[in-house]
Amino acid sequence: MSSPASPSSTASPTTSPASAAERFTELLTELIAQERRLVLPRFTHEDAWTLGSLLVDLAREREAPVAIDIRRGTQQLFHCALPGSSADNDAWIDRKRRVVERYAESSYLVGTRFRAKGTTFEDAARLDPDMYAAHGGSFPITVEGAGVIGTVTVSGLPQADDHALVVEALERFSS
Repeated sequence: MSSPASPSSTASPTTSPASAAERFTELLTELIAQERRLVLPRFTHEDAWTLGSLLVDLAREREAPVAIDIRRGTQQLFHCALPGSSADNDAWIDRKRRVVERYAESSYLVGTRFRAKGTTFEDAARLDPDMYAAHGGSFPITVEGAGVIGTVTVSGLPQADDHALVVEALERFSS
């Protein structure tokens, strides 16, 4: 599974600010393309079970200590906490999910947009960081003709890996 690179918000001594900006541009382009590509024709309760079960299988194969959550609107359709996850992961799920619900974009894309501007979501969004976290792992469930109707969220890995796991599952589910 390839995971998007996570450019540092500050350039290293060997990295020019221009190349850091280029990396952010590439990452933003990739994240936007994922959201445009992963639009579903429909999303039912059965689809939530299938997608959630696929995420569980992928996480188990990797022995990933994650919690998984799928919602349509405010209704939780699927939730699973795998060994090694904790209640903290459920709190992260809620915070990342609220970002998707507010911005209608993945939590990783929202956070990356802020970092590309040289700031952080926590410093610039003017939202309570106890309620919102623009860290990778929550992705909008978008349905053709309806727009964003829900979220699929993973928590327990580094943010780029949480995001990549969700994207991989959505790509497999939608094919």
